[in-house]
Amino acid sequence: MAHIDRALGAARTVLNVGAGSGSYEPIDRDVTAVEPSASMRAQRPSHVSVAIDAVAEDLPFGDRQFDASMATFTVHQWADIERGLAEMRRVTAGPVVILTCDPELVERFWLNDYAPHVLATEARRYPALARIRAALGGSVDELGVPIPFDCSDGFNEAYYGRPELLLDDGARLACSAWSFVTGETRERYVADLRQALEGGAWDSHYAYLRQLPEYDGSLRLIVAD
Repeated sequence: MAHIDRALGAARTVLNVGAGSGSYEPIDRDVTAVEPSASMRAQRPSHVSVAIDAVAEDLPFGDRQFDASMATFTVHQWADIERGLAEMRRVTAGPVVILTCDPELVERFWLNDYAPHVLATEARRYPALARIRAALGGSVDELGVPIPFDCSDGFNEAYYGRPELLLDDGARLACSAWSFVTGETRERYVADLRQALEGGAWDSHYAYLRQLPEYDGSLRLIVAD
């Protein structure tokens, strides 16, 4: 992602915490990946580094070992956010880059009309941006990250102008918040969205989104120098 690349600046060595399958890792830098999930480590393709089994709260590295560090869509899964961010600060000489969602903006997305409990659950999972900024300390910038129309990542706002895709079971499974509501509730939400699409109600309110090349939703990039 270009926004992350710019935020990393001239860093040569980069630590990726909660790296997952490596989707957001730069390929032109020396990246050390940390991922506590064995299943996610197994999904990493051959062109990225093998991930180290460790957690954010206890990083097995020396002070200021990396030029920069990054964490994308992971801080909300940590057991102790403050400790994890402090550890990232400790091992990083330059910028610490965090990609997350602003919980105050999650429920402004149009899906809240049809699946309110899904977005309420998602909003509760993300820590307040003020909490992240306070934990990082120092000089901290917060940037909005526009979502491109053809975004291939599996989160709800990626389908802002392609609502029909959320009728697909696979697309919803990629959005973890859908798993926190009952099967009966999911079926009702999907039926409501399908009816709105087939009857034209969705387009009467949101057709303009089909023409937007990018969408400014809840994605935020926090950069601490």
